[in-house]
Amino acid sequence: MPTPVEPSTRPLDHDEADLQRKAKDHLWMHFARQSVMEDGHGVPIIVKGQGHHIWDSKGKKYIDGLSGLFTVNAGHGRKRLAHAAAKQAEELAFFPIWSYAHPNAIELADRLASYAPGDLNRVFYSTGGGEAVETAFKLAKYYWKLQGRPTKHKVISRNVAYHGTPQGALAITGIPAMKEMFEPVTPGGFRVPNTNFYRAAEMSAPTDDLEIFGMWAANRIEEMIQFEGPETVAAIFLEPVQNSGGCFPPPPGYFKRVREICDKYDVLLVADEVITAFGRIGNMFASTTYGIEPDMITCAKGMTSGYSPIGATIVSDKVYEPFKHGNTSFYHGYTFGGHPVSAAVALANLDIFEEEKLNENVRENSPAFRATLEKLLDLPIVGDVRGDGYFFGIELVKDKATRETFDDDESERLLRGFMSKALFEAGLYCRADDRGDPVIQLAPPLTVGQKEFDEIESILRGVLTEAWTRL
Repeated sequence: MPTPVEPSTRPLDHDEADLQRKAKDHLWMHFARQSVMEDGHGVPIIVKGQGHHIWDSKGKKYIDGLSGLFTVNAGHGRKRLAHAAAKQAEELAFFPIWSYAHPNAIELADRLASYAPGDLNRVFYSTGGGEAVETAFKLAKYYWKLQGRPTKHKVISRNVAYHGTPQGALAITGIPAMKEMFEPVTPGGFRVPNTNFYRAAEMSAPTDDLEIFGMWAANRIEEMIQFEGPETVAAIFLEPVQNSGGCFPPPPGYFKRVREICDKYDVLLVADEVITAFGRIGNMFASTTYGIEPDMITCAKGMTSGYSPIGATIVSDKVYEPFKHGNTSFYHGYTFGGHPVSAAVALANLDIFEEEKLNENVRENSPAFRATLEKLLDLPIVGDVRGDGYFFGIELVKDKATRETFDDDESERLLRGFMSKALFEAGLYCRADDRGDPVIQLAPPLTVGQKEFDEIESILRGVLTEAWTRL
C-alpha cells in the first residue's frame, strides 16, 4: 500500500490550556463521563491524522487502531477527499432531495445499488447509521401495512447488539443498560441469542461444533417468531458481524437458515452494515462475504471514510414495489440526507477503494492480522480472539480455564481505571468495551499490513501484561 508522508511531530499550533478550559466549560462529549473534565483531568484532543496515525494537541503520535470509530477506512489525510468536498461545495453546497435531486445523489445511489447483493436497488439516504436503522424500522412497519397486514410491527434483534440511539433504533438495540434511562422506549423490540460461540455454554447451547451452534442460534429466531406470533413480526435486524460484545462472526450456515426462517414466516431481513460495509470485512458489503440475501441493508460510516457524514438504507425491489405507482409516499426523510458534498466525497472515496484495491488488501491480510493477535492467547488475561476482515475483538477473562469474567467493579478498574488510558498512553487508540463481556476492539484503516499488526500486538502485549499484574 502507498506510504503516506508523515507530518511534523512537533506540537501543533494550539493553545492546550485554552482548549481544555473551553472544553470543560462548554463541550458535552458523546458516550462519555463529563466528570473527567470536571475533575480537572482534561480530555485528549486530537488535531491531525495521516494514514493510520493520529496526533494529539501536544504533538504525540498514536496508531489509530479503530479507524476513528470503525469509520476512517481509507485512512486519514486523504487530500483527494478534502478536495472533492471543497469542489462540490463551491458548485452546489446544499440542496434537499425532497422531490428534487442532484447529480451526486443519483450517481451514488447507482453505485451503491451496483455493489449491493441481490435485488437491493433503491437507496434512501440519511446522515448516519442510527438514522439508517430508524428508516428501515419505519419502512418495515409501513410495508406490511401496505400489504394489508398492519399487525406486523414487532422487530427482533440479538442480545447485546447495538443498532443506534434514536428512539426506534434504541428499541432494536439489545443492551438494557443503554435503554433504561430513556424508558419507555418505542415498543415492539424482542431479543434472541447472539453468535458468541465462546460463551455458548452460558446460553445452554451446543459447545462442540460451531455449525451446530449456528443452527441452534438461528432456530431461536424461529422460536421467537412463533412465540410472538408470525402475524405480529415485521423484521429482524442482524449485523453480519455483531459489534457490541466483541466481534461475533456468523457460524457457517447461520444466515442461510435465518433467510429460510424469514421466508417461511414473511419476516423482512435487515442487515445492519453500518460498521461492516465498505471493506471492513473485505467486500463493499459483508452480506456479499457471507452470502446473506437481505431485504434491506443499512450503512454509513465507511461510505465516506468519515470525511463527511452520510448514511443509507438500501432496499429490495420487493419492499420498494408498493411505492412505485399511485399516490403512496414514504413520509420520512432528513434535511441533510444525500447531501451533495457528502455524496461527492463518497464517490471519491469509493474510487479510492477500487483503484487501491482496499477490499483485496483486507482479504489478503486478514489471516495474518488474526494470527498476529492470536499470539496474545499465551497471556493469562486473554480468553478469546475473534472477528473477521479488519475487525477483531479480544475478550479478557479472570480465569482462562473456567472462562470466568470480571465483575462490575473489576471491569470498572480494569477497563476504565487502567486499560483505556494505558493503551492510549502506549500509543494505541482502540476500544476497551464492557457492554457485554470485557473486550478490546480493533478495526484499523484498511491500508495497514503486517508491520502495523506487529506494532499493535506489541503494545497490547505490554499493557495486558501489566493489567494482569494489577489484578
